Amino acid sequence: RYRLPGPLRCCPGAVRGGPGAPHRGLSQDTVLGRPGANVTLTCGAEGPLNGSVAWRTEKRAPAGGRLLPGGHTLLLQRLQVEDAGLYSCHAGGRTLRTLRLLVEEPPETPHVSCYRRSHDKDVLCEWRLRAKPSPGTRAMLWVKRRFAVENATEQRCRFFSKAQKFVCRVKVPPGVDDNKPLVVSTCVRNAAGGSAGEDKIITLSSILKPDPPLNVTVEALEKAPQRLRVTWTYPSSWDPRFYWLRFQVRYRPEPTPTFTEVDQVTRTWLDIRDAWRGTRHLVQVRAQEEFGHGAWSEWSHEAVGTPWTDPRDVTEMGPYSSQFPTEDGAYGYGATLPPELFEDNAADGDGGAVLEASARSVAYPYPFVVAGGSLLLGIALFIAILVRYKQTWRLGVRRGAKPAGEGQHALVPLGPPSPSSPLSATPLLPPATPPAPGPLHVTNLDYFFSGK
Repeated sequence: RYRLPGPLRCCPGAVRGGPGAPHRGLSQDTVLGRPGANVTLTCGAEGPLNGSVAWRTEKRAPAGGRLLPGGHTLLLQRLQVEDAGLYSCHAGGRTLRTLRLLVEEPPETPHVSCYRRSHDKDVLCEWRLRAKPSPGTRAMLWVKRRFAVENATEQRCRFFSKAQKFVCRVKVPPGVDDNKPLVVSTCVRNAAGGSAGEDKIITLSSILKPDPPLNVTVEALEKAPQRLRVTWTYPSSWDPRFYWLRFQVRYRPEPTPTFTEVDQVTRTWLDIRDAWRGTRHLVQVRAQEEFGHGAWSEWSHEAVGTPWTDPRDVTEMGPYSSQFPTEDGAYGYGATLPPELFEDNAADGDGGAVLEASARSVAYPYPFVVAGGSLLLGIALFIAILVRYKQTWRLGVRRGAKPAGEGQHALVPLGPPSPSSPLSATPLLPPATPPAPGPLHVTNLDYFFSGK
């Protein structure tokens, strides 16, 4: 297994992922104790008898300490970090010995992670601590190309108390291949010992992690009650003139805990087309290198927006509204509900009854007006057609009426034509006799329209 000599020099006796031996450079007048343990301070082999020795710590009596038989030793129980300092024993007006007490734990084993905010930025490696390190703790980091015979680059790490983590900055020389593997090693040391972390193998392309997008805003679009426009900008650490980012957007209406995510967004804006009417939405955006190298950034700060609402709907239906999914999966107005129904206690049985009653009691007036008007228009059109048909029928009967017997002809028996007369001289039908005038025929339909 490959080892770097730097961490071994920093943490003698340490193994990868574990603590090392206590510091061997402590003087004889320095005593090391761990928090919660007991420690005994000795004044010296020579000195006055029992009871004639007085112990002091920086001109104050030591708290929680008591003399042991013999007078030369002081027992401190259940050490705390505040017990660290100088202790001195006095007898006969003179100081016999001064000891320095260190109360420290061996440093935590570092679990380092590295990232790079852009192709042209330095590499940052960091690890978090559960507790604040003791004063004098030193952290180092080494970077070297894998399987290469060369000296490792050594970097001193800095502790940030607010973030409770060590951060190491590694400068990347220009022209370095982003796909070449690098080995990263770490070591932390204090007076109580040292600890070396596991070697980590990275490539510059795999540790890309942009900063979150900035200036995320959510705007309502006029006359679009189910749309929201989200806009954002590139982080200041990423130059879009040379390298681009792709984005992921997630959003949710406030009553629901589940986010809807939209992937593969290459622009710095997005239109949300399925927003809930009249409901506040929370939106976040994150970024990744355009070809998928490295990791996603952290999510941006939440931005808030509400879709456009028609003032007439607010006046007629009130300021609080909710949507329910329809059969096709879309969302529309289902009812106007008070805000109390969105609270946690509305999930019981009574809340469901109130919700159902509210949904049934509210009706939108426009559909009924349209349906009624259509029905009246159809009835009026039907009556007009009947009246017009009646008038046309009566006029046709009066103009086309004939006397009784008109159009009736007597039948003449057919016989062979006379040979003496030509065929064309014999009429096929005799002339019709004009019938005597008589009353008009009255049909059933005319009787129906007569009103009798």
